[in-house]
Amino acid sequence: MPKSPPRHVSSGGAVEPAVRRGRPTGDHVAKRAELLKAAASVIAQEGYAGASLRKVAQRAGYTTGAVTYYFANKEELVTALIESRFDRYEEMLEAARGQADIKALIEQWLALTTGDPEYWPVMSQLLAHARFEPAFAALIERRYARYREVHTSIIAAGQALGTIRDDIPADLLADQLSAMGDGWMMMFPFEPERFTPGRIQALVDAAIALISPAPDTRRTSGP
Repeated sequence: MPKSPPRHVSSGGAVEPAVRRGRPTGDHVAKRAELLKAAASVIAQEGYAGASLRKVAQRAGYTTGAVTYYFANKEELVTALIESRFDRYEEMLEAARGQADIKALIEQWLALTTGDPEYWPVMSQLLAHARFEPAFAALIERRYARYREVHTSIIAAGQALGTIRDDIPADLLADQLSAMGDGWMMMFPFEPERFTPGRIQALVDAAIALISPAPDTRRTSGP
């Protein structure tokens, strides 16, 4: 039976046929990754509003028709970019599951995000724009829920081992750590000189101190 053409769900929820033009050759997975990398570069430098398909094509060295072969429109391209960003983090989360080492997880996350100078500027743009794009907001909500779930399980394991305070529910601590990380992410593009490696490590240490059990300061009475 003939295959149906790819279909695209628009931001308004309508299902539309995905337009595919051009005849790219070679490794499609690699070319798709190149286009996502180009899209991230354009968004990081010119913002979401300035990231047209034409500019993405120019940055990648392709024609606009080659871009629309893989992504019917800008919304589909950005959706794939959001998914790819969360995929990278989810791979790290799955590797950390069961280790009960929240500090190592935070350090790995910071290494992932600070190792790519475009990571934080791009994510801050996408998060800001999601407020006005229901489809993006739903996608980000779903992916955030997933990594908060894993955060919660790691924190709960630490609480069971006595390495994380247990007077606050694990899911609340997971929300708090996520909010702190998002706050750092939002400010980093504006104050990169303030987020030195030493300060980033100090922030991690402070976050861990906040969720660690309080030292036992109770005095034992003498005979």
